[in-house]
Amino acid sequence: MKIRNPHLIRAAGWLGTQVVRALVRSLRFEYHALGPPVMPPQPEPEPRSIYLLWHETLLLPLTKYACPEVSTLVSSHADGQLLATVVRTLGLTPIFGSTNRGGMQAVREIIRDVSGCRHLAITPDGPRGPRRVVQPGAVYIAAKTGMTLAPLGVAYHRPWRVRSWDRFAIPKPCTRAKVVSGRTFTVPPKVRTEDLEQHARLVQAELDRLTRIAEYWAETNKFDDAVRAGDRTDH
Repeated sequence: MKIRNPHLIRAAGWLGTQVVRALVRSLRFEYHALGPPVMPPQPEPEPRSIYLLWHETLLLPLTKYACPEVSTLVSSHADGQLLATVVRTLGLTPIFGSTNRGGMQAVREIIRDVSGCRHLAITPDGPRGPRRVVQPGAVYIAAKTGMTLAPLGVAYHRPWRVRSWDRFAIPKPCTRAKVVSGRTFTVPPKVRTEDLEQHARLVQAELDRLTRIAEYWAETNKFDDAVRAGDRTDH
């Protein structure tokens, strides 16, 4: 059942935030950069970044790296209102829209909203899927704002999974949680529409690679082996 009463949404959002914060604090968290570190906060004049992570893994990064420098894209549908309340309580700024819903007009509206923000977090397969498929809207936003695309691999050790389109992952308390960053991407400001898919495929390949590394690392706790395993299957 969806919550539509604004008072209940605020109460549920506040309660959910406290639970998530307590859960994330209990995790055995590690971050590794396969390249220059990109996670916030970064001092000026570091480039403005669009952090890309799969919808199923957003629980940890949005909590661990919550700060006023980061805005995050939230769906404008009913479920998104609850998430927006959680996002505000964590200290981030929600921006309503979707990279795959409503076409390029919706993406252009998002670009106007992010013009003043430092960094942006996007789930390029959200809010409705397909699961783990990069939509070109995020690439278009990078082209029109000059922001750098920074894919992230995020994984938990044997998390609970929700029966949803993305198999949303909920980490178990006190278990391993890993985040990996790697190659970043810039997109030409005058990129042609027909070239958006090519850039999206490059981002897709890196997100897939970083996800494999993070998942192997979370499972085995052996980072070097995880990197070798992730690179071996990256074709």
